[in-house]
Amino acid sequence: MTIKKVGILTGGGDCPGLNSVLYGIMLKAFDAGVECVGILQGWKGFLENLTIPLNIADHDDLHIIGGTLLYTSRTNPFKSIQKAKTKEEKEALKQKISKEMASKFNELGIDALIAIGGDDTLGVADALYKYANAKVVGCPKTIDNDLAGTHYTFGFWSAVQLASNAMDNLTTTARSHQRVFIVEIMGRDAGFLTMYSGISSGADIILIPETPFDFEKDVVDVLKKRAEAGHKYHMIACSEGAYPDSKSLRRDFKTISQETIDKLPKDSFGNPVLPALNISNILVKELDLRDDLKEVFKKNGVDFECRSVVLGHTMRAGAPNSFDRILGLRFGLAAMKLVLDGEFGKMVSLQGTDITTFPLEEGVKKKYIKPSSDKLELRDLMVKIRYKSREN
Repeated sequence: MTIKKVGILTGGGDCPGLNSVLYGIMLKAFDAGVECVGILQGWKGFLENLTIPLNIADHDDLHIIGGTLLYTSRTNPFKSIQKAKTKEEKEALKQKISKEMASKFNELGIDALIAIGGDDTLGVADALYKYANAKVVGCPKTIDNDLAGTHYTFGFWSAVQLASNAMDNLTTTARSHQRVFIVEIMGRDAGFLTMYSGISSGADIILIPETPFDFEKDVVDVLKKRAEAGHKYHMIACSEGAYPDSKSLRRDFKTISQETIDKLPKDSFGNPVLPALNISNILVKELDLRDDLKEVFKKNGVDFECRSVVLGHTMRAGAPNSFDRILGLRFGLAAMKLVLDGEFGKMVSLQGTDITTFPLEEGVKKKYIKPSSDKLELRDLMVKIRYKSREN
């Protein structure tokens, strides 16, 4: 079958570089004589036939603009599956919904679809291919950088730089007021953003989901040792998904319990809405209850004061940096070439400096910071050596 018209959608959270991908797709499509149609608001627009034409002549240099021209949403077409009671029932329902969705290709007038999104968005694309043999190609998108099928995703380095700059700037206030700042950084399941921006900006403590923390050992004791070594201000980089280990939660925390975490609201894909926990604010409250910590600070000439800053959606904002502009363009070009070559059920991937492909089913799996990562070693050394190097 000759591909004449391709639909494109962007799903999940926005991030710098989405428009770069769109422009890369449109460049190759125009050269190949293929028409592009934009599907608005992710899977919501796919289900509701919300489309706009994508004429490349109307979008010069789209790749330098942040956000997504097509808007986005977190719509989950398979949400009803969460109510199924057995594995067999879930599979049957998933197959039924996938085939119903595949029929939308005719209604939308498209021959193939390029889905740009994270594990949730591309998980839907994978089901369409797996259960309905739909002509779907995926492009990985998550500023969290937590997809197994690619070394880096576009938007990640822009977000790292933004968070790093924010902590650099906050350091001047922390120093001026002799404060502890806890900066909450995006990262529900994986701590790449917090780790990279924390190391880059020289954060004194870095808390990530992959390594549940001991509040007494990893926070309170470190702050005491830093104060005793003469440090007058302190920066803590904290992932929104960072959490204490079960022993520390029971022993050290007065303002939350396991029940607090269990009762968090869920998004349309069933994931806990971790920003609602506001871990940075909880840490501030817990530290404010520690008279022993305040006493150590007082003995070393500092009145204890702790503030939290949640970077939140500011990390998604603004234009992409040069790396993400180019990576987005490369991903868009590669995705369109997969469509033209009839290579469906795959997603584009960055491996080293090369653009390759992965099966959607494998590529959308989660990726985490490994225990053997040198970034973890760097984090721990930066925490330890800073106060030890000042000890008499």
